[in-house]
Amino acid sequence: MYKNTLKRTFDLVISILVMPFFIIISLMVGLLIKREDKGPIFYTSKRLGKDKKTFNIYKFRSMKVNAPDIRNEDGSTFNAENDPRITNIGKLIRKTSIDELPQLLNVIKGDMSIVGPRPDTPEALKVYKGEESRKLEVRPGITGYNQAYFRNSIPQSQKFENDVIYVDNVSFLFDCKIILKTISSVVFRKNINNKVVKNANESRS
Repeated sequence: MYKNTLKRTFDLVISILVMPFFIIISLMVGLLIKREDKGPIFYTSKRLGKDKKTFNIYKFRSMKVNAPDIRNEDGSTFNAENDPRITNIGKLIRKTSIDELPQLLNVIKGDMSIVGPRPDTPEALKVYKGEESRKLEVRPGITGYNQAYFRNSIPQSQKFENDVIYVDNVSFLFDCKIILKTISSVVFRKNINNKVVKNANESRS
């Protein structure tokens, strides 16, 4: 019942409650982004949603205008402490995950959920193996199992595995646990860059 009905209600309630703070933060961050390089405030790109439908995801722009898209060997996004593509304000909003806040608009539109697997680019359909594409059975999330417990410290294949674990265990309690763990991870800046590979099963104990 929660997965099919109440989860959407939960998403809308949280989004509406957070919206006033989002507007204030958007004004502040937007001014800082514009002040640094005069470029656009928001970044949009195509992502895979529920049932393989594509949508435009919204983020605060954290990279320089026309920065190249660099990927790791497993297809995941490249992350580094001193990435020259990232602007000064971009470093701050990435470390605090503020760059993801515009996805509240995606949640309200119905493209995304507050909690769920992080959305991949459409090219991921060529990468998924076995049951990995089952992550598309639910709406992608602003945060999720991987972001709460591992962030960028595990390889892409393990992230896909964890996404399927989430799909098979969706519940109100699990979502609340992920949200609280995400806040803790952001505050203490855990696993921001690719450094350590952990066992996914440890976080479920």
